[in-house]
Amino acid sequence: MMDTEIWITIGAIFVLLLLSAFFSGSETALTAVSRPHMHHLLKQGDRRAGIIAKLHARMERLIGTILLANNLVNILASALATSLLIGIFGDTGVAYATLVMTLLVLIFAEVLPKTYAINNADRTALSVAPLVRFLVAVLSPFSDAVQAVVRVTLRLFGVSTESNLGAITDDELRGAIDLHAETGSSDIQERAMLRSILDLDHVEVGEIMTHRKDIFMVDAGLSSSAILEQVIASPYTRIPMWRGEPDNIIGVLHAKTLLSAVKLQAAAIGELDIPGLAAKPWFIPESTILLQQLHAFRKKREHFALVVDEYGALMGIVTLEDILEEIVGDISDEFDVTVPGVRPQADGAFIINGDVTLRDLNRQFDWNLPDDEAATLAGLVLHESRRIPDVGQVFNFYDFRLEVLRRKRSQITSIRLTPPKQAPAGATGTTEAEL
Repeated sequence: MMDTEIWITIGAIFVLLLLSAFFSGSETALTAVSRPHMHHLLKQGDRRAGIIAKLHARMERLIGTILLANNLVNILASALATSLLIGIFGDTGVAYATLVMTLLVLIFAEVLPKTYAINNADRTALSVAPLVRFLVAVLSPFSDAVQAVVRVTLRLFGVSTESNLGAITDDELRGAIDLHAETGSSDIQERAMLRSILDLDHVEVGEIMTHRKDIFMVDAGLSSSAILEQVIASPYTRIPMWRGEPDNIIGVLHAKTLLSAVKLQAAAIGELDIPGLAAKPWFIPESTILLQQLHAFRKKREHFALVVDEYGALMGIVTLEDILEEIVGDISDEFDVTVPGVRPQADGAFIINGDVTLRDLNRQFDWNLPDDEAATLAGLVLHESRRIPDVGQVFNFYDFRLEVLRRKRSQITSIRLTPPKQAPAGATGTTEAEL
């Protein structure tokens, strides 16, 4: 009779350990499951993925229920083991029960199931989801009571109980992109495109616009034949027209519109009112966010906008192509994806035009030059050095070595940049000038 009771108790402990392993593995799998994968399966009609989505919607209840059940079976198993071993060994059975149950729970009810679940999270989560849903439904009154006590206790200490479980931030997405690169992908362009999509909501048009000094514009006061010659000689399709002074933009002339008008009035080009063919200019502030401007381009079905500062002065132009190139990179042709104005050198350094943007450099070469305070490489040198440097002056910024090669008046036009792996010893990422 005594032997039967012992074996029944051992069997009960074994079952409780199995339940503990199930709860531990379920908790790990359901919290580590890939949400994008589950969303994809849900779109395909997988009902178990739908169950997981509903469980995640009430993550606090899910975790509370599993922990409640897990602690319940662990405590019960420990109590049965203690009772059994006290009956066999007397008071020393408490020590034996503590040692044995600690090892059994740790190895077979915690580490083993959680190790399996973390390495097979999606498959495990899909398998246990129906049972866990039933468990949550049964124990939800108890878990809700536990959560209520927890919330009240935390509020007494001024701790917020707002939860953002399940929310995926931009930083998490960036981390996922970098992690993907570390696990086998070496495609710099692919990672740069993904990062650029996330950056659209943070970058202003002033950082990517074509500066006014590089804009091709036409004087509306010229004769029709002179304007026609300049438009034909220009490589651009949309050309701003000014009258009186370059800041006074009266319209944007589309080359196709002009050529169509010339065809209709070929015999009297001199009488053609070309400024009247120009479309009304669209002015936007330089602080406009790229994502907002992209939506505005699509809504207005426009491809071209003039950028002005807070005083209304012309700063430059931005096009739909400029924003798209922020995602896919600057493409000269189907075989050349390098950044214009960058010339690699045999020693690993680069000769770079001062007006090349930091974003283009970071995207092309997977660098991390800061672009918060400056948009171009020349701007970074000016910002970090707090001066207008002389030709030949060398600086160490963020482990990059930058030597000013050419300067036109106050504008830095050419810089020799050596990336970190070629940087001289002692570069620590701090701003330091070599005079």
